[in-house]
Amino acid sequence: MPGKRRAVVLALAAAFCGVLPASVACAAEAAPEAALEAVQVESSIDRPIGIAESANQGTVSARQLENRPRPRTGELLEAVPGVIVTQHSSDGKANQYFARGFNLDHGTDFRTSVLGMPVNMPTHAHGQGYSDLNFLIPELIDTIQYKKGTYYAEEGDFSAAGAAAFDYVRKLERGLASIELGSNRYRRAVLANSTGAGAGTLLYAVEAVGHDGPWEVPEKYHRFNGVLSWNVRAGVDELRVAAMALQSSWRATDQVPRRALAAGIVGRYGSLDPSDGGDTARSSLSADWTRRYADGAMRANAYLVRSRLNLFSNFTFFKDDAVNGDQFNQAEKRVLGGINIDRAWQHKLGRFQSETTLGLQLRQDRLSPVGLYTSVRGQRLATTREDNVVESSAGLFASNTTRWTPWFRTVAGLRNDRYRFRVDSNKPADSGTVDASITSPKFSAIFTPAERVELYLNWGRGFHSNDARGVTSAVNPSTPLVQAAGREVGLRLDGLLRGLQTTMSLWELDLASELVFVGDAGTTQAGRPSKRRGVELGNVYKIAQGWTADLDLAWSRARFTDSDPAGPFIPGAVARTASFGITAELGRWSGGLRLRHVGGRALVEDNSVRSPSSTLLNGKIGYAAGKNVKLTLEVLNLLNRQVSDIDYYYESQLRTEPLAVADIHTHPGESRAVRAGLVVRF
Repeated sequence: MPGKRRAVVLALAAAFCGVLPASVACAAEAAPEAALEAVQVESSIDRPIGIAESANQGTVSARQLENRPRPRTGELLEAVPGVIVTQHSSDGKANQYFARGFNLDHGTDFRTSVLGMPVNMPTHAHGQGYSDLNFLIPELIDTIQYKKGTYYAEEGDFSAAGAAAFDYVRKLERGLASIELGSNRYRRAVLANSTGAGAGTLLYAVEAVGHDGPWEVPEKYHRFNGVLSWNVRAGVDELRVAAMALQSSWRATDQVPRRALAAGIVGRYGSLDPSDGGDTARSSLSADWTRRYADGAMRANAYLVRSRLNLFSNFTFFKDDAVNGDQFNQAEKRVLGGINIDRAWQHKLGRFQSETTLGLQLRQDRLSPVGLYTSVRGQRLATTREDNVVESSAGLFASNTTRWTPWFRTVAGLRNDRYRFRVDSNKPADSGTVDASITSPKFSAIFTPAERVELYLNWGRGFHSNDARGVTSAVNPSTPLVQAAGREVGLRLDGLLRGLQTTMSLWELDLASELVFVGDAGTTQAGRPSKRRGVELGNVYKIAQGWTADLDLAWSRARFTDSDPAGPFIPGAVARTASFGITAELGRWSGGLRLRHVGGRALVEDNSVRSPSSTLLNGKIGYAAGKNVKLTLEVLNLLNRQVSDIDYYYESQLRTEPLAVADIHTHPGESRAVRAGLVVRF
């Protein structure tokens, strides 16, 4: 590498590293060799090595997902390096997500989308940013494109920690019929195929799932999914129209206090309120269109989603009502619609190769109503609060990528979001309309100091919205839009060992208000400002023909930044995670093993109460019995470890107790389970 280029790159990296923790060293250099293998992120700019804008951006393919054991649908997100997925209730609810030092509850600060449709639900009955991925059918997934950090102009609300976009295949080369049976009355069936229809291709799929789980009160989980899509290409145009539907119901075994377990009042898989549970439904219609031009492309996406949720939970038992108990019902009916459109141009900026993208994103959510009610044994008693809400947003963004030299390019972006929150409450004082806007600049500098090395310096601002009911509240209203500011140094290199690709990043994120889960309220609330710092290391190693291993390690430090006697620790923030996997395809045999570790974490602000760490091992093996027949066997929690999926610390009161008691409330991970499957292609 020329001395001048080396000096410029290292000086800029050193200056940027100065804003990160002194305890984290910034250094990376490698000798020039062959070209770096590209990360699969779509762009039309010709780049000699990878085409990512940060070290934590990439694409997961369907082939990478095929041999991964998958206890729950939502755990598809664990294919994103550093993301951990668990559950604190039934399989019917949105999962519990962890990433970058966040306990993301059911999705706050991590944006997900499917075929361009946003999944995160603002002003949700159960939690801000609620992301239920149970309507996904894994066999249809083509790619998962992921990004972490606040550096992407096209990513808006809920993306401070990151974002993941799921896309489905347009066509199946062969039809698929699959059936799985397993422990605890697990059963799943899928039928999918595609066929010619007019000038295009019609794809259809149906899925049915049932599961009781290891719970003393059988889960009786039933889920039905359906997908119908039509795709057509005509010259420079491509159009896809897709309809989806989900219907599910369940009984829930929620978290229980440790003192009840110790006293034998309830077993490890027992419930203190067997009437907890719920049902949900989702239907959608979407269309996405792409037109390619000589100088770029235009993309448009429109969607309409109708959903409902009816959820019964009891987290405090008899703390508030010694007679009927504390069960409450969270319910909502929602219709949301939106349009995303962007146009990208390749052009010259002076004598430099450049690409500019302009985009507009419109969305409106109508909830009629969203409510909180007291209940007993799954029947409503009284209305605590009921609101009709209209939340509208418009996001306008611009992004420019310019290659200044063969070894240096920049990505500069600017985003402006405008919101209107309108609430009509059964409590008139909490009704009202609030307008808000926020501007989020972004900037990335990407260096190629050597043929096998790419260095990223990223800075950007993002945001999350708060619950509209809190924004219009008469008492202590929440800030409508909460700013996040992130910065990162990243490195991606290929060739430390033949077949090994490594990514490293040092990152920092400031959040003006933390969204914190409140255990005895069963929802998330706006809290104190916070700062997170962390290190992430990712490795993918092609060991030999048919053998691939991956190792992802993440460390983070999460603290509140204001002065409060309660303490600086953020409850539930995970300090370390690790994931190791190995997959193999050897003739007729295929399979994979995955080890997942989640470190201990503070459960209260002064760190006096902590959750233990947990480690799980899952395995999957497949055998091709014929050209069109495959047998599979999954063993989940292979070592039968007794771990917690989630722990919280708050006050609750058992029927036999005179007063409320603060305690750790835990939801156990499921015991060892075996699932056998048969897949037939036709």
